[in-house]
Amino acid sequence: MQVAVFGLGYVGFTTACCIASQGHRVVGMDANEAKREDIAAGRAPISEPGVQELFDTARATGLFRVEASAAAALEGSEIAMVCVGTPSGPDGAQDMRFIAEVTRQIGAALALSPPRPLTLAYRSTLRPGSIEELVRPVLESRLSPAHMAHVELVCNPEFLREATAVADYFAPPRIVIGTAEGRGSGPMEALYAGLQAPVFRCGFREAEFTKFVDNTWHAAKVAFANEIGRLCLRLGLDAKRVHEIFVSDTRLNISPAYLRPGGAFGGSCLPKDVRALQHIAADCGANTHVVDALLRSNEVHKHELYERAVRSLAPGASVLLVGLAFKPGTDDLRESPNVDMARKLLAAGYRLSVYDPALDAGKLVGANLGHAFTRLPRLSDLLVSRARAEAGGFDLVIAANATIDALSFSVPPPRILDIGVLA
Repeated sequence: MQVAVFGLGYVGFTTACCIASQGHRVVGMDANEAKREDIAAGRAPISEPGVQELFDTARATGLFRVEASAAAALEGSEIAMVCVGTPSGPDGAQDMRFIAEVTRQIGAALALSPPRPLTLAYRSTLRPGSIEELVRPVLESRLSPAHMAHVELVCNPEFLREATAVADYFAPPRIVIGTAEGRGSGPMEALYAGLQAPVFRCGFREAEFTKFVDNTWHAAKVAFANEIGRLCLRLGLDAKRVHEIFVSDTRLNISPAYLRPGGAFGGSCLPKDVRALQHIAADCGANTHVVDALLRSNEVHKHELYERAVRSLAPGASVLLVGLAFKPGTDDLRESPNVDMARKLLAAGYRLSVYDPALDAGKLVGANLGHAFTRLPRLSDLLVSRARAEAGGFDLVIAANATIDALSFSVPPPRILDIGVLA
């Protein structure tokens, strides 16, 4: 069959060369004129192991040519693959301009000819809903209902890693074919018939989401491995040996891929897709705590503040915590970081007093009561009056919130640590 490939970067050009090596005719199209000239002259526009050799063979057998227009690329093609980039925008969301533009060009080109069957497959990484909410409307703005009836839209995410892309194409972990009805696509399955891999037929949105799940998980594995590596360094352990033991368990632990302590994750996919997934999660109101890492980071930060507070304190020192609620003027203690500070100080053996004028331990009710007394069962004994707080005599005063502003300490003033300011 003949396949048109739109976007001849790392994914598109590699895909085109691999398809041609299977005996299919490939027509490439890219908006970059210099890139088209290189390809027409026999020069691969990317450096990727094995690609130049595949390209040379494809040119020699007449199976690969490049065109400057969508109309020329689509003429005679049964499948069109879109492989243009979806880079991160300033807010982390995907920049979909290239998807919209190439879709517009394809629609305009198809409108010039009588309706005919075409499978239009998107290999680019797309946020869920892109085909239904962007691609289809753009096409419908250019094509008649008769034309649209002959266009089969497909989401076909790629799983190509740079430096191993050719091997990944011919031995993919799986093939995902997303369609409107979730029943697969005959032309796409015929294209991949020679590849040995499980085929997943699903709806557009599930297929679109696949790459975000994959790349965010890969990023999470790298980050986890590096955190373990840092711990090993601090504890004087052999990180390599710890890693070897951990990944040997392939029954309960996950695979060794991306779990070696080492460099930070990066490249063109992982950071972009993690940022995009964070934006998607925020956009739809999901709670992706592991992805965002905010809660874990917050817990680490709370302990960091505690360590900062006690760094120069002698064992058993007296401490006044000013402000127990999460903000002044309220008695709401639910998930207040100041409650955690108080709990840690008590557990470490410091003599703790708490001043919070908005707080009456006898009036706490419901979840607020439960949260407070499961963490600070001696809360009523810890609370002191304003007069006692201002009288001083404490080794350290911790200003947990703006409640400290109303106090006037005796002379000499106590040592005050404002944990709301990092310095």
